[in-house]
Amino acid sequence: MDARRGALEAVIFDFDGTLAELVIDFTAMKRRVTEAAAAYLPTVPPANGLPVLEYAARLARSMADGEAARRFLDEVAGHVRDVEIEAAARARLFPATRAALAALAREHVRCGIITRNCREAVLRVFPDAERAVGVVLTRDDTPYVKPDPRHLLAALSALGAAPARSLMVGDHPMDVATGKAAGTLTAGVASGRVGLPELGRSEPDFLAADVAALLTMLFPNAGAV
Repeated sequence: MDARRGALEAVIFDFDGTLAELVIDFTAMKRRVTEAAAAYLPTVPPANGLPVLEYAARLARSMADGEAARRFLDEVAGHVRDVEIEAAARARLFPATRAALAALAREHVRCGIITRNCREAVLRVFPDAERAVGVVLTRDDTPYVKPDPRHLLAALSALGAAPARSLMVGDHPMDVATGKAAGTLTAGVASGRVGLPELGRSEPDFLAADVAALLTMLFPNAGAV
């Protein structure tokens, strides 16, 4: 067995782009944030690569009126949720997702999901998620969302798993950074919008085309996923 795998206690998955199709229109999300901010700021700076939640938080911090900033963030939360739920109606789990989770269960590896998405959207795509894995922590379930490592650490704590014997799996360099910050092994899967070369530059411990290929890499004798 690969020394990096050791005896895996837990695997924590990102959701969109990792276990399910990534159909969220982040450009539309940012446009809604910018439009909402225009009612509060004379000039709205561009996101310059910031993710939507961090962009909204930065704009709110630039507002002198604290009450206005709170109203703005409430508006943004509604806009973001609308986009996520609309996307969930068009999304589906990847064909190999359930088989991969079942394969890990056979290997006595605990599983969880962490996501910046809202709970309603996740459960629309994966209604039985909480029966399929040991813990699901969406944006609604924690004050800290990835890349804050506390999001991942909270999931591992719920599973009773040690970071050093756990693996964070995601389709974005943010997921790899989250795992590294939490002290887990990391895996990048190119099933979202980020290709293998870019994921490779984030230097995960494992790199695969998708979750099925990753499971074959981790447990080559476990059978096809």
